[in-house]
This record gives sequence, C-alpha cells and structure tokens, in this order.
Amino acid sequence: MKKLLLSLAVVAGLTTACTQQKAAEKSNRQLVLYYSENGSTKAVAEELQKQLGADIEAIEVVEPYSGDFQATIERCNKERESGQTPALKALKSNIADYDTIFLGYPIWFGTYAMPIATLVKEQDFEGKTIIPFCTFGSGGLNTSTADLEKAFPKAHILKGYGVRAARVTKAAKELDRFLIENGYKEGSVEKLPEYSAQQPVTDEDKAIFDAACSDYQFPLGTPETVGKRETPDGIDYKYTVKSKGMNGEETTSTIFVTVGKEEGAKPEFTEVVR
Repeated sequence: MKKLLLSLAVVAGLTTACTQQKAAEKSNRQLVLYYSENGSTKAVAEELQKQLGADIEAIEVVEPYSGDFQATIERCNKERESGQTPALKALKSNIADYDTIFLGYPIWFGTYAMPIATLVKEQDFEGKTIIPFCTFGSGGLNTSTADLEKAFPKAHILKGYGVRAARVTKAAKELDRFLIENGYKEGSVEKLPEYSAQQPVTDEDKAIFDAACSDYQFPLGTPETVGKRETPDGIDYKYTVKSKGMNGEETTSTIFVTVGKEEGAKPEFTEVVR
C-alpha cells in the first residue's frame, strides 16, 4: 500500500512539474510579427527569429503595395488624407498565445508603415510586451516607438532596434548585441563606452560627416558639434546638425556615423534622430 501511495505521489509530482513547465513555455513564447514591402524588414525579422528561436509571421496586405517608392508615397498620401488604412489578411497566429511580440515595420513618413496603422485599429495588445524593430532610410525608431506607446496604452512598449535599409547586412551583429544588452536573450557583450562631450566640428570631422552623408538622397544639414567614442569595431561619431525643415524653419537633429577598423572602411551614417 505504501509503495502504491509512493508511486501515485511520484506520478502526481511529475504531472505537476510537466504542467508547470508547459505553462512556463507558453508564458515565455515570443512572436516576431512584421510587415515588409521590399524585403529589408523581412531580413531583420528572419535574423531575429533565428537568434531568438521565436515564432514568426508576416503581416500581409489584401491589396499589396507595388514596391515602387513613388507609387507607395502617392498611395500613402491618399490613405492618410482620407483616414483610411489598408485591409490586412487575417493573422494565422493567435496573439493570445504570446507574451512578447517583436513588431517590425519599415518607416514611412517618419513613423510605422500604413499596414501597422491598420494593426493598431484591429489589436490592442493588452498586457503584451512589444519590442519594436524597424528599417528606414534615415531614421524613425524613436518617433514610431512614441506613436506605438500612444496607440497601445495597455501594452508594455520596450526599447527597440532600428537599422538603415542600406545597412541591413550589419543587422545580425547589431541584433546580437541589442538582444543581449536588453535581456532578450542570454549571453554577454562588452559594454560600449559613452560618447565624449560635444566639441566644435573640425575640418577632419566635417570630412567624415560628408563622406558618410553626402550621397544620401536628401540634404541632412550642417554639423556643428560632435562627440566620439572608440569601440571594438571602430570609431562612432555623434553629430549635432542644423538643417531646415519642410516648413523652412531651422531644426536640430542628431546624426550618428561609424567608421570601421578594417582597412579601407568608409564612414557610414547609421541613424538620424530628429
């Protein structure tokens, strides 16, 4: 009898442990949910999925955008003026099954792409943890994150990751650091130093800025001051830049530039924060 009771207790213990493990696994499930028009955001999403071992799903538009830059701008302008957003195909994933959602999108007009605006209308992500990630021509992580915080007041919006579409090939290494630094995956990385205090731009600093930014399709302004830091990969520059906005008024932005240590490395601008 004692042996029977002991056996039953062991079985009950194993069952409880198994149930708790399954519950923990479910509560820790992560979903990489993204919209990509030209493949850049998709590449980042797939790298995220690879590094996290998370589930992944693409957001699909019923009437897809053409992929042509000018055509997308024209369609977006019409949608924004009319207050309409594009219809989406139904998600295959059950959002209720996930606690953490990595939400990805390209930046359009300084914020998340229009398909995400539809998602905002259809989901509230109450109680979910959302980590934004985005691709952009110049910047928009900060502005789109702020817009997500307004759109999803019942969700927890955490620090996100952004990369220029022109630098998507650098995303894998950057994501590894980002995920570890913010506790999204296990591992250790050397802490990066702080930038030095801002100093007036020298001719050499101006030359580096011009080499990084002069080929960009839109003028980015004139650098006035710069802070620097040396990292294991090279030297990073943090420029304070004066420019004129679309309304003609003077504005100040921060432009980040990096120069790798490898021979022949060219300066690259990584982000504009307006």
